[in-house]
Amino acid sequence: MTSPSSERLDAALARLFEGPLADRASWFALTAGEVLFAAGAEADTLYLLRSGRLGVFQSEGEQDLRLIGVIRPGEPTGEMALIAGTAHTATVAALRDSEIVAVPRDAFFDAARSAPEVMVELARLMIRRARDKAASGGEPSVFGFVSARPRPIRAFVERLAAAIKAEGRTCQVVDHSALSSAADWFSRIEHAHDYVLYVAESDEPAWAALCARQVDRLFIVGSALLAPPAILPHGPGAGLTHHRTDLILLRDPRMSRPANTRIWIDALNPGRWFQATETSAADVERMARVVTGSAVGLVLSGGGARAYAHIGAIKALREAGIPLDFLGGSSMGAVIAAGPALGWSDEELEARIRAAFVQSDPLSDLAFPMIAMTRAGKVARLLRQTYGDIDISDMPLPFFAVSSNLTTGRLDIHRRGLLRHAMRASIAIPGVMPPVVRDGQVLVDGAVLNNFPADVMRQMNPGPLIGVDMSQARGVDAHALENPPSWWRWIASGAWKRGPPIVSILMRAATITTDADLEKSRALTDLLILPTPEGMDIRDWKAYDIPVAAGYAAAQKALDETDRPIGRLQRAIDPLTTDDVARSETDAETATGSSRPPAAQTHRKAARRASKGRLRSTPSPQGS
Repeated sequence: MTSPSSERLDAALARLFEGPLADRASWFALTAGEVLFAAGAEADTLYLLRSGRLGVFQSEGEQDLRLIGVIRPGEPTGEMALIAGTAHTATVAALRDSEIVAVPRDAFFDAARSAPEVMVELARLMIRRARDKAASGGEPSVFGFVSARPRPIRAFVERLAAAIKAEGRTCQVVDHSALSSAADWFSRIEHAHDYVLYVAESDEPAWAALCARQVDRLFIVGSALLAPPAILPHGPGAGLTHHRTDLILLRDPRMSRPANTRIWIDALNPGRWFQATETSAADVERMARVVTGSAVGLVLSGGGARAYAHIGAIKALREAGIPLDFLGGSSMGAVIAAGPALGWSDEELEARIRAAFVQSDPLSDLAFPMIAMTRAGKVARLLRQTYGDIDISDMPLPFFAVSSNLTTGRLDIHRRGLLRHAMRASIAIPGVMPPVVRDGQVLVDGAVLNNFPADVMRQMNPGPLIGVDMSQARGVDAHALENPPSWWRWIASGAWKRGPPIVSILMRAATITTDADLEKSRALTDLLILPTPEGMDIRDWKAYDIPVAAGYAAAQKALDETDRPIGRLQRAIDPLTTDDVARSETDAETATGSSRPPAAQTHRKAARRASKGRLRSTPSPQGS
């Protein structure tokens, strides 16, 4: 639903475009998937969306473009770069057929001098968008659910809508009966509700095609027991569809674990994939959190044996009733995060970690250090016993692990393939364990490049992000390194089972992160937990209780200091203060007094589109 501030801005811009700018503005249409402007392009035009929807896409380093926000009718785009005189920092493209009004920068400032309230409202908008960590615009609110199985999915979508309404939001389910509705009907429905869910069954191809073009994000709903159909619907826009299309695989309650996910992923190439038991209230509530942007992501750092602290933190979060919807981590953080992602209870997580690490001396198979201090054969056997042949894509909850690729020099993100293989690569501390070689690539511990991969989690989930970070927790016994034991005393004491003291140096060196990188990663979290287990070495696999207690205490402390529910941490936008408004008015006066050379880019674009027959006075029902 539209906020009062959005209505004020819409009214102010409407007066401006209908008044002083009536003769200087250009009107044109964008087809679904067409790019309005790209990141890095010169910002010499202000755009106002009159109908349709625009998506804001951003690139994260080596990652492809991903949807980070939505521009709705009545909202401007490009205003930040325009006023600042900088290049665009994001790519904006049409999520559906859209109509745009555009005006060159100098013309806008000329007209704004006669209507300073426009600059004030724009300043308000820019402050809100800057405070919104999730996006440069609004969050997706129109979703499509298209069936890729014979059985209807309407009941599942209705339960999903009910769960959204239970959160205190308005939600409307729209089915094929709206196929013949006029374009403005869709706009009115979307304007009147917080969320709109379009649902199309497998025998409604025309309606499914419209749904795919109408929504901010598309879910393909399939069955884990069936192969995907030969033809699957896709959203519009080459290069952008992948990031707007997700997969939901529903399974029968009698099916204990998900299966065959990789086949669907190969066929659809979705941005994300989700598992759900069809009649499970918990799974419906989780998908409702995904839709509303309140799904919780948990990311865990590496830290050797000190990473046992993550187990205590998870226990505290669960006791507080906080759902864990996305999980991932680096090194030992990935090993522990895999437990909740597999559906393990606190008791099962503790029992399995104790069996695999506490009771087994995982680094005791020492080797002549030609490649590493250990053979890692024991670790491989323990991982096989713990995870078997589980594929990451078949885990009940979305999960990732990271490893460092020495061949490419980049971070590898493991979201598919055998879980035990990903775990083995993610904990392959250089010098301690031999690297993993797969397909000609040499993989080592993920902590080498990214010990706290909050950025990876943020790419998967725009909702609240909880991080447990051990990156700066000291874990090396300075006394033991300054006065190392003799060989015979080291062997006689049994300390050899955890490796020589050099192992501590190698493990700690692999998990050190620069202050700048660590600050950047921590800034992405909405709740940061920093356990400080004292009195144990980073390779002290027997010292289980100390770090677990430290993690539990640190999580409780962080939760006690939180002033709002976890589900609303990331979504919250503080109201504008009086000082903000004063600064907005000052900025408005400064901006309207500035001048830059005129730009004719918008008029050239409109002319080119007109010559191609793209301009039209009335949008088609398909492009509303």
